[in-house]
This record gives sequence, structure tokens and C-alpha cells, in this order.
Amino acid sequence: MPFSERARVTVRRVAEAEDPVAAFLEADRDGALVAVPTSGSSAAPRTVLRTTASWTDSFPHLEELTGLGSESRVWVPGPLTSTMNLFAAVHVAVLGASLVAGPETATHAVLTPAALERALGPALAGVVAIVAGDGLSPALHRRAVAQGVRVCHYYGAAELSYVAWGPHRDALRPFPGAECRVVDGEIWVRSSYLCQGYDGAPGPLRVRPDGFATVGDRGRLESGVLTVLGRDDAVTTGGATVRLADVEAVLRPAARGDVLVVGAPHERLGAVLSAVLTDPADLEPVRRLARERLVGPERPRWWFHLPGLPLTEAGKVDRAAVTGAVASGDGARRLT
Repeated sequence: MPFSERARVTVRRVAEAEDPVAAFLEADRDGALVAVPTSGSSAAPRTVLRTTASWTDSFPHLEELTGLGSESRVWVPGPLTSTMNLFAAVHVAVLGASLVAGPETATHAVLTPAALERALGPALAGVVAIVAGDGLSPALHRRAVAQGVRVCHYYGAAELSYVAWGPHRDALRPFPGAECRVVDGEIWVRSSYLCQGYDGAPGPLRVRPDGFATVGDRGRLESGVLTVLGRDDAVTTGGATVRLADVEAVLRPAARGDVLVVGAPHERLGAVLSAVLTDPADLEPVRRLARERLVGPERPRWWFHLPGLPLTEAGKVDRAAVTGAVASGDGARRLT
């Protein structure tokens, strides 16, 4: 939407309202745009502008895929400041379904992979789990199914909404109504679910004249299956997206050598934020600064030493090679 047109449209900051669901429904009635936050887990959270239809257009598809209906009882344990949770709560309200306080009486649940793992048990048997916020591993999918859970998984972004859908991260296909392409290793999508842009600070969203958009996630599309590899400058850990450059900017002033932050693969969390130091003597001052300045998912949990950072042919630091060294232990020494 051109800026001149956007200026004439009312914007409702629904996540800041006392009742975010009611605020969204009011915006829908009034034809207003809604402003919703990104994950907020990085040092520079952003606000996304979207039409209410960019969410509600996907409701019929989600109902068909999951069996959601007016009689459904949906457990959404996460905060409504998260767009995936607010989306679910709005959908429940539109359907006339019910939100419930726990899995014991639920027919459906909206969970991150880490929350799914914590919730596994007899109470979740028979529930349809809609899992997002991070890649769901095939192993966790198998465990949940073995305990009687029907698992549905999707990949998306605050800016893009639904992109791909499947049982787990290795079997994702474009969500109904979403057209996916991978161009030069980046995932692009065109659908009616895309946002209008940002309110305030810009972000990674790029939109082409033909309507395809990307947030920079890397991936592959082979035989209709979309494999999501994540962003070069961000990792998702336990459902929270952390921008690596922001963490590195905090840590580097305390180091004499180089500091690189990567996501080490982790079965349950998706990735563990890991700091790689070229001078092992930097461990204590850098870790002390991390404790003082970083909280939650932004604070590295693992620390490694590499005598030198590998470079690409273009002379840039090869993050993929560093991540591989950390994951395999080939050349990277774990620091205590």
C-alpha cells in the first residue's frame, strides 16, 4: 500500500490493547489495519502492519486441515504478544469456539516444538497439536504421534503468515493459497496472507513487483517439498528468533579476538545460541558481559574456541562452516 494511502487508514495496535482479540475484531469491523509485533526476542523488535483479511483469509483452510470448528476447545498456553498465539485466539473467537486453560479438556492446542515436548503425556492424547514457531523434528513428531497426538506443523513468519504446512519440518508443502519459490537459495511466497510492511523501524521483508515476498529465510524446494534452512543472520531457539548481529554487537567490545555467534543444532530447541571465540582468554570477560547485557534466548548457552574463522571465496566469514564445526566438533573446542 503506498504511503499516501496508508496515511488515511486507521491503524490499531492490537497487541497493546487490554483485550487484543476484541481489538482485532473491532479493527476488522472498521476496516482498519492492525499493528502486531514480531517475536521481540532480538534487540530490535519490529511492528508489522497488516489487513485483518491477511489473517482471516486463511481461516477456512486451517479449519479444513485441522478440524477446527465451533465446538472446538483450544488450548493456547503462550502469551498473546506472540503473533501465532494471537492469531489462534482470534480464530477461536471468529469460530465461536472456546479457549481452555489446559490440555485435559482440549480438542486442539497451539504450541511451539519445545512446548509440545513439555506437554507430552496422557492429557494430550487425542488432541490436535498445531505446532509452529520453530522447526518440528521428525523425532519429536514420532514421539507425539506414538502418544496419541495428531500433529500438524507449519512454517511462516510474522510478515508472511502461513507459508508451508506438513507433519514436521522435513515434509512441508506450500500452505493452501500460498505460492512458493526458492530464488538464489531464498524462500519467496505470494499469497493474500502477506503483511503491508512495517510501522516504524524497517525489517527484513522484501517484496517484488510480481507480489512475491521474502524475509530472507534460506531453503530448498524439491518435488513440492519446502526445506527451511533459516536465515543467515538469525536463528530460532525454543521458538524465539534471535538476530545474531545484535548479540555479536553486545559481546565484541569485551573481546580481544573475534567473536561469532551461531546456532548449534539441537533436537528439542531447534538451535542453541553458541558464541565462538578465536582467543580462549576472552571467555570470562565476554561471558560476564553476556550475563550483564543479554537475557533469555539472546544469551549464548554454549561457548567454543576456533583458532581462526573460516572464510568464503569472497573473503567473508563462512558462518555455515563455523556452524558445521560447532555441530561436529571438528576443529571447534567446547569451552567450560
